[in-house]
Amino acid sequence: MAAKLHYAGISHTSRSGGQQLYMFHCPGCGCAHGFHVPRWDWNGSLDAPTFSPSLLCNAQAMLSRCHSFVRDGNIQFLSDCWHVLAGQTVPLPDWE
Repeated sequence: MAAKLHYAGISHTSRSGGQQLYMFHCPGCGCAHGFHVPRWDWNGSLDAPTFSPSLLCNAQAMLSRCHSFVRDGNIQFLSDCWHVLAGQTVPLPDWE
């Protein structure tokens, strides 16, 4: 099984400084989204990751908002996403 996540190193932003950053490719947006650990809880799996709580990208921009849960290697897109995958659950794509 291929890895679904990419380890992007240690984050050095003021809000999440010193935390590990893991990225996944979002098939809804076509962009990479990231989780900071330990800010988010993570099950430690690169193949079937679960992160908690949800991830909200572009919260203030309705036309590019992406809101999801990542559970057991699947992305559960919430209904407030702007893209066509809103309300659907899809497998995490392999990190290329």
